[in-house]
Amino acid sequence: MIDEPAGVAYRIEDLAHHSGATVRTIRAYQDRGLLPRPERRGRANVYADTHLARLRQIADLLDRGYTLASIKELLEAWDAGRGLGGVLGLVAEVDGPWTDEEAVRISRAELDERFGGEPGDAAVAEAVELGVLERIPGQIPGQEDAFLVPSPQELAVAAELHQAGVPLPAISDQLRELRGQVEHIAARFLEFTTEHVFARCFGDHPPTDADAAEAAALVRRLRPLARQTVDAELARAMQLFAQQQLRRHLGVEQPRSGTEKSRTVAIPATTMSLVEGLVGVEHAAEFIALAAEREARARAMDQLAANSNKEAQVDEPAPTAR
Repeated sequence: MIDEPAGVAYRIEDLAHHSGATVRTIRAYQDRGLLPRPERRGRANVYADTHLARLRQIADLLDRGYTLASIKELLEAWDAGRGLGGVLGLVAEVDGPWTDEEAVRISRAELDERFGGEPGDAAVAEAVELGVLERIPGQIPGQEDAFLVPSPQELAVAAELHQAGVPLPAISDQLRELRGQVEHIAARFLEFTTEHVFARCFGDHPPTDADAAEAAALVRRLRPLARQTVDAELARAMQLFAQQQLRRHLGVEQPRSGTEKSRTVAIPATTMSLVEGLVGVEHAAEFIALAAEREARARAMDQLAANSNKEAQVDEPAPTAR
């Protein structure tokens, strides 16, 4: 908690020097309520060690990704007598590695050898942009002797695809597309777990140590579930589409249910182009069929709801005259 200044007294310039914050930042924190006002001694404003500790605390929370608004709530809870240990433990749990992989170093010569001597500076720069490679501080760009590889598995997959004949630009494009789709899946999984799991840990108040400890335990339990779910669904989808792709190349008709029949329907060329651009040529027909089926079911549900409302109105007793 923040007490009245005692012991060492700082002017605002001294406080800025010791904390690493600027005078302007200190005043902004005071205006936002993040930092208590200084004590007035004569004509001077005086700050204490508690102000210095608070500034370092704010800097640490900013480094952990907290916003100033959330920092204010946490500090208010701390001033009210609750600790920050549980929350910082939760932050450490979330910020920790979500994979068992360990980053490795790779020299430029080893990188060239794994990719058949092909990756030039442009390809390396693209890999750095995508995060497949990371530059090691202290090396001159374009003259690096080594790089850090955050995910050796990802680099190994790229090398295998390249050896199978896939051009490096195509691999980069595929990774960009895949990353966007996977990030969407991750966001949806987090929304789902937040709504159904973490909501019970946090209310509309700053979390207590017990709340944060429970949430940290949930993170440890849920962390592998996302990967296991994606692995299972990816295996199912790969098997399904690989079988469909093989049948198309072999000219084998897709299996149909016993009584199902196909019909030819004229679809505007512009519509087909939009669908093909969205899901690919090979999935366009399936997409249109599923979209039509979903629309038909939605209309059927709307009709059932409308009929139900009409029946309810008929069953209601007529109002009696007064």
